[in-house]
Amino acid sequence: MSAYLFVHFREKTSPEGEQVYFGVSRDGFKWEEVNGGQPVLWAYYGDKGVRDHTITYCKHTGKYVILATDLSLSYGMRSVYDHSWTNIRMHGSKCLSKWESGDLVNWTEQTLVKMADEDYGCVWAPDIIYDRVNDDYMVHWSSTNISDGYKEHRIYYSKTRDFEKFTPPRLLFERPDGLGVIDSAICEDNGRYYMFLKSSRDPAGVMLYASNRLTGGYEPVLTPAELLKTDDLGRYEGPTAVKTDEGKWLLFVDYFGVKGAKQGYRPYVSASLDKPDFSFADAEFSFPYRFKHGTVIRISDEEYERIKACGWEEPDRR
Repeated sequence: MSAYLFVHFREKTSPEGEQVYFGVSRDGFKWEEVNGGQPVLWAYYGDKGVRDHTITYCKHTGKYVILATDLSLSYGMRSVYDHSWTNIRMHGSKCLSKWESGDLVNWTEQTLVKMADEDYGCVWAPDIIYDRVNDDYMVHWSSTNISDGYKEHRIYYSKTRDFEKFTPPRLLFERPDGLGVIDSAICEDNGRYYMFLKSSRDPAGVMLYASNRLTGGYEPVLTPAELLKTDDLGRYEGPTAVKTDEGKWLLFVDYFGVKGAKQGYRPYVSASLDKPDFSFADAEFSFPYRFKHGTVIRISDEEYERIKACGWEEPDRR
């Protein structure tokens, strides 16, 4: 039987919210906080804050890897970016923040990995998937590009085997009408690839695409209205999904339609991805607080116990 780890941040206006938090679960439904609801890792470099976390296990290095957007709104929105999302979109970090661990409790210090050059805007909302065909890993993210004056986000990707060397960015997905997309999350099931992502408008909200190839050919499966079946669709983003031992697919979608601590993930469940029919299942889930944009993965019972038992060190904030 698997347990589950959620790597995420918290919606706070102070810098400690934009750090690395863990949540764990035995079944994917009932979630527990780790480290008393405090960060387990801190960002000391770059923007000195991180958002939009993703995590994977690298079979070639034997280490877990966390990647996250190098961005702190708490520090930077007022000073570096002059209260402007446009400035962030165009001039934000071209790096991702990275941590590595062999056991999920002893982690390296934060490093910055440059993913793109100045032709790209901020490297935003990474996700990682293992490529079985090529035996490497695809890191994909959303960025603007100089080609249209940094106007619309598209999904780009890079390949790696060791999370040290990365191939130059390549385009993974753009809408035929050119409108923006962000927050891609890709799952593989029965040899087919399913990509959840956020459409900026017309329609706005989280959509589902699918392809028989990891690196392209994605076709629409569900519109935001068909996927989430709710109102206020444009205020959902940051999807992440995981398959349970019983074969159900759990989809978590980050809702920002309210202020403060009530923001965060809302859960959906579907019996499959090949015939997806997600239903809102908030009554079946429990969270100690609403996790913000991150990634959930399966871990072993031993890893679950190790995380729960860890005495996380107080951060050095000098």
